[in-house]
Amino acid sequence: MQIEFHGAARTVTGSQHLLTINGRKILLDCGLYQGSRKKTYARNQNLPFDAAEIDALVLSHAHIDHSGNIPNLVKSGFSGDIICTYATRDLCAIMLRDSAKIQRYDIEYLNKKRARKGQPPLEPIYTLADAVNSLRYFIGLGYERPYQIMDGVQLAFYDAGHILGSAIVALDIEDKEQNRQVRLVFSGDLGRPDRPILRDPTFIDEADVLIVESTYGNRVHAPLDEASKKLETIINKTCKRGGKVIVPAFAVGRTQELVYRLHQLVESGDISPDLPVYVDSPLAIDATGIYRLHPEAYDQEIEDFMLADRHSDPFGFDMMHYTRATVQSKELNHLRQPAVIISASGMAEAGRILHHLKNNVEDPRNTILIVGWQAPDTLGRRIVEKQPKLRILGEEHRLKAEVASIHGFSAHADRPELLAWVGHFKKRPSHTFIVHGEPESAFAFADGLRGEQGLQNVNVPELGQGFTI
Repeated sequence: MQIEFHGAARTVTGSQHLLTINGRKILLDCGLYQGSRKKTYARNQNLPFDAAEIDALVLSHAHIDHSGNIPNLVKSGFSGDIICTYATRDLCAIMLRDSAKIQRYDIEYLNKKRARKGQPPLEPIYTLADAVNSLRYFIGLGYERPYQIMDGVQLAFYDAGHILGSAIVALDIEDKEQNRQVRLVFSGDLGRPDRPILRDPTFIDEADVLIVESTYGNRVHAPLDEASKKLETIINKTCKRGGKVIVPAFAVGRTQELVYRLHQLVESGDISPDLPVYVDSPLAIDATGIYRLHPEAYDQEIEDFMLADRHSDPFGFDMMHYTRATVQSKELNHLRQPAVIISASGMAEAGRILHHLKNNVEDPRNTILIVGWQAPDTLGRRIVEKQPKLRILGEEHRLKAEVASIHGFSAHADRPELLAWVGHFKKRPSHTFIVHGEPESAFAFADGLRGEQGLQNVNVPELGQGFTI
């Protein structure tokens, strides 16, 4: 049995882990590598394996760094099953199409630059038609429902509590070459306990081989209540000086949690009920609709809130506005009163958020609120670093708006939560692989697993590195 790590190795993007079991190949996730256009195009375009040789893809969740290269995989010859939860399939139906549109915009931008240099044009990594075609291969599966992927390999999904439909992957393997039974557990992205909307991550009892994320393997998050209090303070402070709060937020997960938190603050009277809140992202609007379709994923807190709330909708209240049409989005440029504008993308690399930043970043009354991890070489990272000059939509702008960050809304478990999750294994893994973390985070978490959990044989694989188990 072999494992090769072709993405999310010493970085937090592009999840792709290839298993070879009894001569058959299973791919765990097929995500896009995200970063600067120049670095990402060739890496995403050229898959590091033969797609036609992959027998099945097991998808942990719908975030683009885990699912975003699926259309390219199918386009390149993959014809097996893509197995995920029902909610993940629903989210991928909108997210992969949106990703294809971004591919088109990105390639148009790159080709303009290439034309000025006399270079030939490039093709997008995949098209909208490729994205739609890939959806034919998806198979939905409920949590804790065993499913035979192939002879000798049984799959079960467990709730990861990260985003709607996110799953921990457990593979029970009959290793015929070594005549043994092996349980491989892939954490996917683990959520945090006691977050609103979704249930807590499931604890798993047994693993022989563990592949575990480490996004925040060296950090401790602020408590969730503290994050809500900070959100309240930032909004009230900005409104008092007549400004707007501009929030780049991931369309899936982060936007829904922010809307729910704002709803709570309005109902409790901690922010003005007359403050308009706009979600200006067609993708986020569609994703919120899918969240409404899957109440089976809700935790008890949100169920109680819905029973008590006069709107009976965690994602809707009197001053909540969802702006789908382009003309509605443009009208937000002319707002003169305080408001909250939530827009994608979460790392400010594409989409309507670029226009909101362009129109608001030079006004010191405004606040740019960062509520998620920002990859290197992204506009979001440059904002977090408070670089005095920002290039937005091809033009240079001075950063005069206040920049604020809230880390407590993270959908990823922090170091103590990751260690606690691993600590619940009754049968301890004999092989552990740390993925989905920047080097300092991944190595710090590996040290914690060795020192605090007593695990042996803990590795932080390099990109492309393979292991025989």
